[in-house]
Amino acid sequence: MNIRTTTDPITLRDVSDLDDHPCLYEGDGDHGVEIYFESEFTKRIYQNMVLEDRKIVCGNDTDDYVAEG
Repeated sequence: MNIRTTTDPITLRDVSDLDDHPCLYEGDGDHGVEIYFESEFTKRIYQNMVLEDRKIVCGNDTDDYVAEG
């Protein structure tokens, strides 16, 4: 499953004209997220962020999946 987000994660503003804004794809091709940015500047900020405790979320996308916990 691929997800597209049009909210710039740095400015939290919506990017409406996708053809004229930079984007970044993170994932393996079959599963990932396409992130759009207001500018190359905010894209670079995002790419240079260092997170101390990076989490990787794995899930189950079947129809009968029930989250536990």
